[in-house]
Amino acid sequence: MLDNIQRTTTARPRTGLLFLAVVVGHILLISSQVQSRSGVPVLEGVTFGAFARLQEGTAGVIRSVRNVWGSYIYLRGVRAENADLRGRVAELEIRLQEQRALAERSSRLQSLLDLKPFVSAPTLAADVIAGYVNPGILTVTIDRGRDDGVMPDMAVISSAGVVGRVIGPVAAHAARVQLLIDHNGPAAAAAITERTRAGGMVVGKEGDPPLRMDFVSNVSDVKAGDVVVTSGADGIYPRGFRVGWVDKAERGDGLSLAITVRPAMDFRALEEVLVVLRPARAAMPEGSAEPGGPAR
Repeated sequence: MLDNIQRTTTARPRTGLLFLAVVVGHILLISSQVQSRSGVPVLEGVTFGAFARLQEGTAGVIRSVRNVWGSYIYLRGVRAENADLRGRVAELEIRLQEQRALAERSSRLQSLLDLKPFVSAPTLAADVIAGYVNPGILTVTIDRGRDDGVMPDMAVISSAGVVGRVIGPVAAHAARVQLLIDHNGPAAAAAITERTRAGGMVVGKEGDPPLRMDFVSNVSDVKAGDVVVTSGADGIYPRGFRVGWVDKAERGDGLSLAITVRPAMDFRALEEVLVVLRPARAAMPEGSAEPGGPAR
């Protein structure tokens, strides 16, 4: 009896599903025969609408995926193009800097060429290759030497003013230049003030400004701002080249004024110089100094 009850319970759902299937089949059959107001069968209209909604959703998903993919590909292309443009800009900036440096060097060399006619002795252009000025380093090395005619105690100048003198030993293609501001060695230059022709000796000193003018009489008329130029009396530096400007002139303790001089030359920016190819001579009175050029 229990088995009969179980069979009855199992058969009821199957009967219900069969009945539901028959009902749905009748509805579909009727829908396929019944037409809507537009003349289209109801079943066809319903299925068309359902599939249209499904197609619309699918098309929307496809469009979204296509847009996302297209945007990704586009952005990758833009990034690659931007990277290429950045590379080109960097390359152009480097070329611009090279051209600017070349123009500056050409300008400096032109200044040296403009200076040569004012020097009575022959000159030789040279590049500074080592020893750029730092505290405690008051000499530089140039790329000209013994084989180029360079000798110890030859004067070194630039378009801005007096640089210093060559010191030995001199190599075949290199030489050291003691700067005028070196207070540890005899790099002094005989000089005068342009305004009153007061004569003295410009030497290096510690501090700022790094030059002083010694042996100028207390009765001399020297004022701040006076231009100081070489006198040629030392037998090394050509006459008439700018040394600097008087920074301060005060009465000294002895017979001489205490004068500080600000150099015309920026010794930290030395790159090209001129070596005066004239051997040093014994110091001579100011009136006997060889003529040179006007102060630059």
